[in-house]
Amino acid sequence: MYSHMKSPIKLFDSSEPEIMEKMVKVDHPFRILNESLKLDKLARSYRHIYSNVGAKGLPIEKAFRTLIIQWLEDYSDREMERALQENAAVKWFCGFELSEPTPDHSFFGQFRKRLGTRNLGYIFQKINDELRAKNLISDTFHFIDGSGIVTKTALWEERDKALAAGEEKLNNLNVKKYAADPHATYGCKGKDKFWFGHKRHQCVDMKQGMVTKVAITPANITEDKAFKNVAPSQGAVYMDKQYATKEVEKQAKIKGCVARAIKKNNQKDKNRDFDNYISRMRMPYEGTFSKLNKRARYRGTAKMQFQGFAQAMTHNLKRLIAIEMSLATG
Repeated sequence: MYSHMKSPIKLFDSSEPEIMEKMVKVDHPFRILNESLKLDKLARSYRHIYSNVGAKGLPIEKAFRTLIIQWLEDYSDREMERALQENAAVKWFCGFELSEPTPDHSFFGQFRKRLGTRNLGYIFQKINDELRAKNLISDTFHFIDGSGIVTKTALWEERDKALAAGEEKLNNLNVKKYAADPHATYGCKGKDKFWFGHKRHQCVDMKQGMVTKVAITPANITEDKAFKNVAPSQGAVYMDKQYATKEVEKQAKIKGCVARAIKKNNQKDKNRDFDNYISRMRMPYEGTFSKLNKRARYRGTAKMQFQGFAQAMTHNLKRLIAIEMSLATG
């Protein structure tokens, strides 16, 4: 499965490790990340996903590091293949020597499939545990919100199929019969923002803007219904008007956190001064949602949850690198 390796021409001798070390600058972001987290120790916990039979494949430590780089740099599979062949910093981070064979593009999709959503979710949480140990996640104040993820579709063709089948129109009651992604639905935020696809719900720790929880749902699931999936187990949670419901207050009590949502205009207990305070508190962290890619890479809720974990983890790693570089420069 993992035997698709491309071998560069042998140009260097046994001193390649020393050469590689010299080629990567001391303050290179990849070096900072390598020194900040125990990535290999984390990866070794997932050796069991490899088959015990057949040819020996790429070590899990190298395989995991290739995914980290692919997500950090937003490489396609073919771009990742080329980066491993040509980029010395990428080779160094992933543990390859200059003349060592590297995997071709088919490897990365196979490895993602073998890793799976559940394992990636555990990895996401373990990395967050390390960030907590570094005091970069405090679990005291949180910001929760949802944002749309657009699915690539051919809705005009799918609508024509629905009409030909006798449907009056294509909507959330029948779209799963005709859409390529049966879990995608129409979503709406506000009065004029519509899309077809999924919704990303995230909990962001308000100390350094790290994502602590992420859940992917069909686009028509409202924020208050998804709150229980991303609610923290402690601290205060700041949210917008869509979370100002009895259901959110109920779930917050069950989870052990305190709900702080901006009240709707028709709610009797609305306090504009307090609502302005909530807006100021959460404003710096709203950019967390705008920076994440809003295009679906996969089909189906389970695979989209894999994308959600990958994007949240990548965001946290970029924040970690930025923080460490800032501390290093004083």
